[in-house]
Amino acid sequence: MPVLIVIPARYASTRYPGKPLAELRGANGQVRSLIERSWQAASAVNGADRVVVATDDRRIRDACHGFGAEVVMTSPDCANGTERCAEAHAALGGGFDIVVNLQGDAPLTPHWFVEDLIAGLRASPSAEIATPVLRCDGATLNALLADRRAGRVGGTTAVFGADSSALYFSKEVVPFTGTTYDDSDETPVFHHVGVYAYRADALAAYPGWPAGPLERLEGLEQLRFLENGRKVLCVEVQARGRQFWELNNPEDIPRIEAMMADMGLE
Repeated sequence: MPVLIVIPARYASTRYPGKPLAELRGANGQVRSLIERSWQAASAVNGADRVVVATDDRRIRDACHGFGAEVVMTSPDCANGTERCAEAHAALGGGFDIVVNLQGDAPLTPHWFVEDLIAGLRASPSAEIATPVLRCDGATLNALLADRRAGRVGGTTAVFGADSSALYFSKEVVPFTGTTYDDSDETPVFHHVGVYAYRADALAAYPGWPAGPLERLEGLEQLRFLENGRKVLCVEVQARGRQFWELNNPEDIPRIEAMMADMGLE
């Protein structure tokens, strides 16, 4: 089952224009762009047959060529990363059974998150898409809540049933819990990690479905699968001591750089 990893990247982000080219300083002081660090994370995944960046912007294309990444140019009309992945897969001539969308704002994604995700999808024939979830400790939950209180759209949370099928994803912190947690406490909230593994048929069908009201309200592309009655498998992954955060806002840069310094990531 050949696996393609696509890193969708667009320059004209509403919340953070030019985000893929934002620079992050590693623990050794070396500065690399967000898209380069995301490409490095994708390239570390075992079992991936090909890694490409999908973009509609020549500035991102040129930057990617500068550090040796393969680039597929896609339409500026793609509404989200999933549509861009579908277009990139088609442009490459198809042929991959599983397509992974490793979004270009998650440079701290450990390789085992993606490897566990691929294994989970392979082991669940009824699922058409799989995505990783990470149980929040108190520190992560408190950071998510602080973002919401400050009016920032931070990470996404997920709720799922006993069979690990997704029930909902939200930019609000769900489920609600009135408990106060210390930083090291385990919590009932799961942080959705912005990676997806699609079966090729489901990915090809996705652009033909209209965006539903929940997707439009939340701005979360994975809700289109749920709104069309498709099973989304949530695969719980383990941090193994790694910290995780996505770059959603300029304010996230110092937070991610601090995490990289703490973990010794160059």
